[in-house]
Amino acid sequence: MSPAIAAHEYSPWDFWSEASPSEREAQLLLQQTVVSGRPDHELGDQCFLSELASIDNDSLRLGDRTYVAAGAYLTGDLRAGADCSINPYTVIRGRVTMGDGVRIGAHTSILGFNHSMESGTPVFRQPLTSKGIEIGDDVWIGSHVVILDGVRVGSHSVLAASAVVTKDVPAGAVVGGNPARFIRWRVEPDDTGVHPDAAADAAARGTEDRPDSPEPREPVETRPAVLAALATTASEAAVSPELRSVPESEPESEPAPDAELPPDADPTHTPSRAPAPGGPTAAPNTVLTAVGASSGSDDVTGLAERVAELAARARDEASVVLQRTWNDDLGLFTDRPGAAPTVRAQADAIEIADLLLGTAPPQASVEAQIRRLQGWQDATTGAVAPLDADGRQQAGLGFSHGDVAYHVLSTGYALDLLGSAFPAPLTWVTAATPERVVEFCESLPWATDAWGAGHHIDGFGTAILWTKRAGHPIPAGVEEALFGWLLLNTDPQTGMWGSATPDRGNLPVVNGFYRASRGTFAQFGVPLPHPDRVIDTVLRHARDPRWFAPGARNACNVLDVAHPLWLARGTGYRDDEVRELAARLLSDALATWVPGAGFSFREPSPAARGLSETEPGLQGTEMWLAILWYLADLAGVSDALGYRPRGVHRPEPAATLR
Repeated sequence: MSPAIAAHEYSPWDFWSEASPSEREAQLLLQQTVVSGRPDHELGDQCFLSELASIDNDSLRLGDRTYVAAGAYLTGDLRAGADCSINPYTVIRGRVTMGDGVRIGAHTSILGFNHSMESGTPVFRQPLTSKGIEIGDDVWIGSHVVILDGVRVGSHSVLAASAVVTKDVPAGAVVGGNPARFIRWRVEPDDTGVHPDAAADAAARGTEDRPDSPEPREPVETRPAVLAALATTASEAAVSPELRSVPESEPESEPAPDAELPPDADPTHTPSRAPAPGGPTAAPNTVLTAVGASSGSDDVTGLAERVAELAARARDEASVVLQRTWNDDLGLFTDRPGAAPTVRAQADAIEIADLLLGTAPPQASVEAQIRRLQGWQDATTGAVAPLDADGRQQAGLGFSHGDVAYHVLSTGYALDLLGSAFPAPLTWVTAATPERVVEFCESLPWATDAWGAGHHIDGFGTAILWTKRAGHPIPAGVEEALFGWLLLNTDPQTGMWGSATPDRGNLPVVNGFYRASRGTFAQFGVPLPHPDRVIDTVLRHARDPRWFAPGARNACNVLDVAHPLWLARGTGYRDDEVRELAARLLSDALATWVPGAGFSFREPSPAARGLSETEPGLQGTEMWLAILWYLADLAGVSDALGYRPRGVHRPEPAATLR
């Protein structure tokens, strides 16, 4: 008769509190045998290794109180934090890293390697590859789960029993099924701005119900003294520089709330609900459905036909769209009826008219529009300050202010489209030094707000453009300092700058990369240092349902995916995936044109009904027209549009560095 197997071999969580002295001594001896002579093996305090587990790792690091139960099979490189459980018959192979408090159910396979499978060679002779698997803190992995190579699992997430996880899991998400799909939030992102009473209706649609206008953003944490030194002349330095607030620049959306869906539900499916009063197509947000409903299976010909139809409709209605936002009393454009005038609205109107009509907006003569834009530039600093509600410029703001930084782009390109330019030098560049440029780059909040950091890099890079165009001298080494800093500080793993954040994941990194690369590498035709990694990062980010579920998407987030993919194209890397994503996003966007009004900043959806960001306006229309071009070009159908952006979102370089 075989001796009974000790219960703690399969259920080791109480071993150190219940085991006898001899059992504890035997366990410590087993651990010593595993690590002896192997400096790449390390076990924390009160770990447990079952005698019935197969531990055959190349390197092994287990944190305090982490245990490996009977039947587990471990190979490759494993790093686990404290308080992790590797339960019976779990298989962990390849390169796997996990944080603290990861609980793994029985019979789960975490496979941080793969075979290739090219034809002509038996599978057993195919080479192995390993991208590795990363698992955050406080993750619950159910029994019989399979996690495939290359996946990142965010902290506080839950992988339901029998899930087959083939794609990254956002922090705090609950996923399940084969392949695993988003079910709901375990830990809801904490900055949605959603009122609890409104959350349930919005959640089922996978969108947020944020009451804010799309324009305002929180101030960025910059070093005002450094920005002031770079952005001002001696005469402006006496003015205390403002922290940025960006009501006219491209905003980023907030996380979507919890989605209470059944385990087998499709998070992109909108449940059947009674429509809001007036129905989802009530004015003024009537969505043009005649162009065609969303379809992920459009062939190129069908998609091109829909693209051409939308472009023709937009050209036919361009004059009406522009007149809708013209304020006769002020002689200025507003983003949408009833809104206050902004500098950006004038620029957006000029960009839209150029794209769709091939002329300046007919509401004023070209000369009058040039005089207006040039008259807004400060003759001493070259800055263009924002307007108040009455259309008057605010005083005392320098380039450290977010709107002023963005006006370098919007006003400069609007003047360029009108055949003119800034009359005064931009002291942001002409008063710079290489040392100040480096200080400026390092002062930006890359770790906490990569979008805000990229926003200011975009403005400074574009200030270099207009300075070069005007023939004003640029201090020696300024351009080299900017591009040198960006090249030296690019993350080789993401191809981008900055860090993901716990609440927004890669959103600020990808959005900040678009802004920073647009004003530098794209604008001056300089190759990206790591284009394939950029594609990897963008495709991974585009799978995040918080930003890309139907109804959750906005112009900023989609543009910030489309432009980097277009900029990084050309190597053939993951081309099929890029085309598929572009075609799907393009197909969905085509259905959101509102007759006589244009595009809203955010996709219309029942959950977001009544929010200002879903009302059509000049900003949404200008951005989505550019987005359509980039998506269409990635999908191979851009010729059907009949236009090509020439302003802020132009695809061609605007100048060269030399």
